[in-house]
Amino acid sequence: MAPLVAAVMPIGLVFGAVAATKGLSSLEVVTMSALVFAGGSQFVALDIWTHPASWAALGFSALLVNIRHLLMSASIGTKMPAFSGPARYAAMLLLADEIWAMAEVRAGESRLTPAWYAGIAVPFYLVWVLAGLAGSLAGAVLGDPKALGLDFAFPAVFIVLVMGFWKGRETGTVLAASAAAAVLAHQFLPGVWYIAAGAAAGVVAALFTGERQEARA
Repeated sequence: MAPLVAAVMPIGLVFGAVAATKGLSSLEVVTMSALVFAGGSQFVALDIWTHPASWAALGFSALLVNIRHLLMSASIGTKMPAFSGPARYAAMLLLADEIWAMAEVRAGESRLTPAWYAGIAVPFYLVWVLAGLAGSLAGAVLGDPKALGLDFAFPAVFIVLVMGFWKGRETGTVLAASAAAAVLAHQFLPGVWYIAAGAAAGVVAALFTGERQEARA
């Protein structure tokens, strides 16, 4: 988990710096990171942030961005027989793309335990919150994060995560379908519908390739 913890630092710094340019205080940045704990929806919220903020627009955008967590939690939840009810709920509150990916890999090799999950999730969570705080404090010094190339940290992490699940042509089909749907939705639909479109297309492609594999077997 250490490389992913290190990779999330610049993303948190960028978030904090951008939030500072939007007029959020350091306390507000820390509160958002601690309570929301979802980089994608936090960045989307900043993109549409206005004064006064439209809470309905912010909430709906966060829902669209994070609806993938329904699929992720449904997947990893079946691999948590060692977790009590409260422990499972706590684990889902700390669920993030990176943590889900690592837990899925672990579940394929060994048994998931609450201690192991906490060992990867809690440090990641704390670093995300503290990096956002540091970014908000240094926002005036950092200036535009894009000028330093820090904005690429976010997609870079997801490229690494996706490649970790590569299983050949079937994976490529799912990724291609998801990417095509997301690009088309981004071009022709306002807002963040491209995230939901990409996720839906990926699920359909995965079901289709799975049925083909079963038919061949």
